[in-house]
Amino acid sequence: MEKINIDVSASTPIYKQIIGEIRTRVTSGSLQSGEQIPSINNLADELRISKDTVKKAYAALRKEGLVDSFHGKGFFIAAPRDNSKMRILLLFDKLSPIKQDLFQTFTTRVSGQAELTVRFHNQDVDLLGHYLDESLDNFDYYLVSPHFKLDEHTQRSAIRLLSRIPNRKLILIDRQMPRLPGNYGAVYQDYNQDIYDALSGCIDRLRDFSMLNVIMVPDSLYHSEISAAVKRFCKTFGIKAHYLSETTPEDIRKGEVYLILNSQLDTALKVIALQARSKGYVIGKDIGMISYNESPLSEIVLNGLTTVSTDFAQMGALAAEMVLSGELQKIKCDFRIHRRATF
Repeated sequence: MEKINIDVSASTPIYKQIIGEIRTRVTSGSLQSGEQIPSINNLADELRISKDTVKKAYAALRKEGLVDSFHGKGFFIAAPRDNSKMRILLLFDKLSPIKQDLFQTFTTRVSGQAELTVRFHNQDVDLLGHYLDESLDNFDYYLVSPHFKLDEHTQRSAIRLLSRIPNRKLILIDRQMPRLPGNYGAVYQDYNQDIYDALSGCIDRLRDFSMLNVIMVPDSLYHSEISAAVKRFCKTFGIKAHYLSETTPEDIRKGEVYLILNSQLDTALKVIALQARSKGYVIGKDIGMISYNESPLSEIVLNGLTTVSTDFAQMGALAAEMVLSGELQKIKCDFRIHRRATF
């Protein structure tokens, strides 16, 4: 890009001069969609002005829709927008296979009526802050999965950042944050209560087994909430339980059931299935197996894997309904057990 010309003695603020220069070049065609423009640091050095001045100009250009920014890549001239469509930013922690139903249902429901931008914060609250810095006021709705470490410092930081988004534009996905004030939207599961209710619904079948083996790694994000609910369930119904962070061949015993709370199709599931087969056990008869979170493969694995899971398709549909209607609510999704061959 040719050097931007500014006049430090002019009455027009420098940041507005930068905006005007870039706007004029886009209108004239000398700057094309997708063309990269200098970084904040490089332009500040080139013009010998403060970084805050360039940052202010770029923020205004993003809000106007003339500039897009991409983490790790830089700033680019934006493609022309269809102003008849809503602009939605989806800020997910990650797009795991278990959430494909959520994403697919949401995109299908809003198809033709919205432009979607997807970013992944990887449970890093600082990265969430970065994305908000570059996108605030540029979107009609922000759908955020607020999955971050549960320590007090991280949670305070997350609440502070999410409070920057106007309530009318914010929809939390998959987790509720009761300490975040306001009339924002939320479509969520209750990590503390849902597993208790799902297990209670199959108590008669659980009593057919002599032991409930609960497999969950201590450093998983919601370990404390989920394990507390399972312990409460076992105490209430008098179910004998054994808690494991990993499984060995010696842990696989006839007449026992295995509840895998780490993740879908993980190492524990593989170990249990292989050891059961080597010992001649029939899964679903000699031992039971339940896994956390439904996925597209659950109906196929082991001739049908029993799962306990929130309804991710419902989660996507409810979020889409809020966006399309403009009526934000806080709704807990259904959580159920999907009984199949393994239990």
